[in-house]
Amino acid sequence: MKQAIIRVEHLTKQYEHFEAVKDISFTVYEGEIFGLLGPNGAGKSTTLEIIETLRPKTSGSVWVNGFNLDEQPNEIKKIIGVQLQASGYFPGLNLVELIELFGGLYNQKVDAKALLASVNLEDKAKAKYKQLSGGQKQRFSIATTLINSPKIIFLDEPTTGLDPQARRNLWDLILDIRKKGTTVIITTHYMDEAEILCDRVAIIDSGKIIAIDSPTQLIDNLVATGFERPKQVKNANLEDVFIHLTGYSLREM
Repeated sequence: MKQAIIRVEHLTKQYEHFEAVKDISFTVYEGEIFGLLGPNGAGKSTTLEIIETLRPKTSGSVWVNGFNLDEQPNEIKKIIGVQLQASGYFPGLNLVELIELFGGLYNQKVDAKALLASVNLEDKAKAKYKQLSGGQKQRFSIATTLINSPKIIFLDEPTTGLDPQARRNLWDLILDIRKKGTTVIITTHYMDEAEILCDRVAIIDSGKIIAIDSPTQLIDNLVATGFERPKQVKNANLEDVFIHLTGYSLREM
């Protein structure tokens, strides 16, 4: 029996006359990668920010690992890690110093070099954040979400703007995090990314969830309606060609 780690029931978020989230309900199970997909402005980031305790809700109920959002927000904060689309770090500190700073905020000792090694950044321990490449910045940002050994991490469009090698390297990192027992909630605009990474996805549009299931089942449901792509699907795509020709390894300075 799958154990629910997040339960959202009849969640709404109202901004004066605009309803950003409209009475949505869903469950995330322990140990899965769950994707929240939707166009810009669909309400997915607002939904996650409410669960993360970063934004107040208008109505509805949210439980995270058994903790009620209204009654125990501080308990929820202790067991989650949040990686936002944009992050700011003290420019004068190197990566080890930044991790130690975050560890102090969580009031726990962290092996900074081991944490950097887990995201393939051990050779950048003395580098400052601004000196990192785009892929390295994203990996470091994910590393900071792991400092408090969270049960759940939230990743908001983690691979946007990355080159193919960096993107696939980050996929491996996310899968490895899940393999170690952490539940992952991810938003992305890349449907191939969601199809490869996610056990289940919820598609949200105009503040409402319009579909929720495994990527495979959602595709099968569409095919069952008689849908066919206008051209034959090939066994590889252009990104596969790029990776095959240039190599899988990261190109980092």
